[in-house]
Amino acid sequence: MKLDLLRELVDLNQAFENVVGGLERMEKVALFDKEQLRYSRAEVEGARADANREFFDTFGEIAEKDAEWPYQFRRAYDQRTKDPFDFYLEIKEREEARRKKGLPPRVVLLPDWDKDDEQRYDEEQAQKRVARRRGKDARKSKAKPARTASQAHTGIAEAPERKSGR
Repeated sequence: MKLDLLRELVDLNQAFENVVGGLERMEKVALFDKEQLRYSRAEVEGARADANREFFDTFGEIAEKDAEWPYQFRRAYDQRTKDPFDFYLEIKEREEARRKKGLPPRVVLLPDWDKDDEQRYDEEQAQKRVARRRGKDARKSKAKPARTASQAHTGIAEAPERKSGR
């Protein structure tokens, strides 16, 4: 908040109050025209009202700008931390309310949907990928003859078998 601005407004209103108080005291003295003093007091009160109105209109804009960042931050944080299943429940409640009012549905909710369905599906897919990878690895190892440890270490390839022609 802009405390300095509020203090200035308080000081301004106190100054207006002092002027109005002085005019009221002058009305009690027979020396001055009461009607003219009341008119002056009305002008001062009007000036105070205009100043306060202008201040609060501007102050409202300032307060809205000050509130913009925290609102956006909290909203983004809430969206990041919100459980997706809560979103499903909110939609389900809204759609039930629409149905009770006789309005057509805006979304179609899957019957008997379980929030863990997607997790189970992802786990099954991961298991299938692992099984496929193992199958490919097994086929590759059968296709290539295994090298002995000494061949792998020295880099020497296995000599081809000789056929005896005798």
